[in-house]
Amino acid sequence: MAKVSFYLFEKSNERQVESTCRLCRKILRKSQRIWLHCPTQELQQQLDDLLWSFDTESFIPHGIDQPHARVCISASLPEETDWIVFNFNNQALEQYARFSHIIEIIENNEPAKQAGREKFKQYRRSGIEPKTFKL
Repeated sequence: MAKVSFYLFEKSNERQVESTCRLCRKILRKSQRIWLHCPTQELQQQLDDLLWSFDTESFIPHGIDQPHARVCISASLPEETDWIVFNFNNQALEQYARFSHIIEIIENNEPAKQAGREKFKQYRRSGIEPKTFKL
């Protein structure tokens, strides 16, 4: 059964792309692969740019549409199931059962919170009990 985690920013105005970089750095220490599922080229470019410059001490290895990279940014979903998938889409992932862990980052603004609530409900209707981390 897939694990779904929601990271909900209640007080911080941190942007989704910044928190993604921090989580990627932490996850990569555990030698896991990360797939950043991004529907728009604009968001893909923002993530690409920030992953290059986010950590002044070390580079976060990544590529756009490069499934051999440890962090892959793509509008499509991976073929293999061993990825941790960050979902930047406005809907819950229907293929949730294919992946071991799905991460949803919800920014501290009303449109993002509303979309997050809908995604949370979609996962619950699918029989998943998402975990929520309030930041």
